[in-house]
Amino acid sequence: MKPHPQLPFVTSAEALPARQVHLVSISDREALAGLLGDFSGFLEGQGFDGKDGAFTFLPGNTGVGAAILCVDPARANDPLAFGGLGKRLPKGDWTIVLHGLDPVARESALLGFCMGAYRFSLNEAGVPDTRLVVPNEARNVVALSKAVWFGRDLINMPANLLGPRELADMAERALVHRGASVSVVEGDDLRRAYPCLADVGEGSERKPTVVVARWKAREGAPRVSLIGKGVCFDTGGYDLKGAAGMLRMKKDMGGAALMLAVMCAAIDMELDVDLELRLGCVENSVSGHAMRPGDILRTRSGQTVEIGNTDAEGRLVLCDLITEAAESHPDAILDAATLTGAARVALGPDVPALFSNDDELASFILESGKETNDAMWRMPLWHGYDAWLDSKVADFGNVTSKPMAGAITAALYLQKFVPEGQKWAHIDTYAWNDGDRPGRPEGGEVLGIRTILKALSRIHNNS
Repeated sequence: MKPHPQLPFVTSAEALPARQVHLVSISDREALAGLLGDFSGFLEGQGFDGKDGAFTFLPGNTGVGAAILCVDPARANDPLAFGGLGKRLPKGDWTIVLHGLDPVARESALLGFCMGAYRFSLNEAGVPDTRLVVPNEARNVVALSKAVWFGRDLINMPANLLGPRELADMAERALVHRGASVSVVEGDDLRRAYPCLADVGEGSERKPTVVVARWKAREGAPRVSLIGKGVCFDTGGYDLKGAAGMLRMKKDMGGAALMLAVMCAAIDMELDVDLELRLGCVENSVSGHAMRPGDILRTRSGQTVEIGNTDAEGRLVLCDLITEAAESHPDAILDAATLTGAARVALGPDVPALFSNDDELASFILESGKETNDAMWRMPLWHGYDAWLDSKVADFGNVTSKPMAGAITAALYLQKFVPEGQKWAHIDTYAWNDGDRPGRPEGGEVLGIRTILKALSRIHNNS
C-alpha cells in the first residue's frame, strides 16, 4: 500500500500568493456587508442569503479573488461546518480570515477542509492543487488530519491488497517511524498467546497476526490500552453472509484503523499518556480449516466459548486481546470494533455505540464527544441479558438465539474478559460513510477519533 499523498496544507513560508477565504459569523452583518460591497445586490439576486452555510466567491482582477463562508458561531467548533471547503475552493493557495468568530474556528476550518478534500485513489498522486495556509500553532490539527487520512486509507483499501500481514506491516511502519516499540506476533507464538483469535483465522490462507505497540510520554503517565478489531475481510465463515452483506466487508478492520490512527495522532501531538496498542489482524474465511458452528474454542483467559454463529467473529478476536491488555493493569482499556449490525439499527451510521463498566470513564468519553462534535451514545451493559449467552457445553456462547439486543449481548460477551475493577470501554462503530457529505466523502471513516484523543487528555488530567 502506498502512503496517501501530501496533506492539502502549506506553511506561510511555502505558500504561493494566497487568496483569502473569509469565515464570517452570521451575526456579523457589518463585516459581511463590507466584504460584499458593490456586489451585494448581485449576489442576493443569485440566492446568497448570508445564513449558516451560505458560500460565494468574490471577483478579482484575474478571476476568483476571494471566497466567503457564513457560519453560525454555535457551530464554529464543528469541523463539518467547514467540510464543503474541501470541494468548493478552486486551485491555488488560500488563507483563512475570521470575522466575528472565535479563534477555535480556524482549527475547525483547517480540519474540516482537510476532511472534505480527502479522496482515495491507488494511482500515483502529487501535491494537492488546492491548499490552506496553516499557522505554526496548528500543529495538532495537522497531526489529526494526517491520522484521519491514514485511517480512511486503511479502511478503503481493497482486501486483496490489505490482508492481515499488510495491515500489520502498515501499523509497524507508522508506529516505528514515530518512536514506538512494536512487535508483530504470528505463527506458533500467536497460537499460544491468542488461541481464540487464531481459530478465527484458521479458515484463511492469509494467516492472522497481532500487533503489540507501546509508547510512553514519561514515567508515571496514565496508561491506556487501545485495542482494535482488524478483520481485513469477513465472509461470515460457514454462516456465510449474503452478497449484499459482503460488499463492504473490507471495512471490518475499521476498529483497528481507528485505534491505529488514534495512537499515531497521540504520539504526534505528544499527549501525556503511556499508550499500549493491540491490533488483531485476521481474515474470516471458509475452508476445511475454518471454525464451525458448534465448535468449542478455548480463550487466553482459559474460558471456553461455544460457537453459535461463525459470523460473530469480532468478539472472538477481541476477547484474547482484552485479556492480555488487562494483565498490565492499565488505567483504562478502550476497544473499538465494527462489531454488530444491531448498533447501527439503534443509532444509525454516524453515532458509535459506547459501552462501559465505569461511569467516570464513560463520562470522559461522552463529554469529549460533545466538545469535539464527534458524538457517541452510551448504551447499557444490561446484565439481565447475561443468561442469554449461557451454553450447556462451554462456559458461554458467542451469540444468543434471541433476535434482540445484539449490540448489548456482544458487549456483555466482551465484559466477561475484563477483570473486576478494571476500567473498560467498548466502541461499536460503523467505520463508513454511505454517501458524500461535506467533510465526509463516501467510504471509510474513523468515527470517534477526535473524541478518543480528547478523552485521553481527560484521563490524564484525572489520573
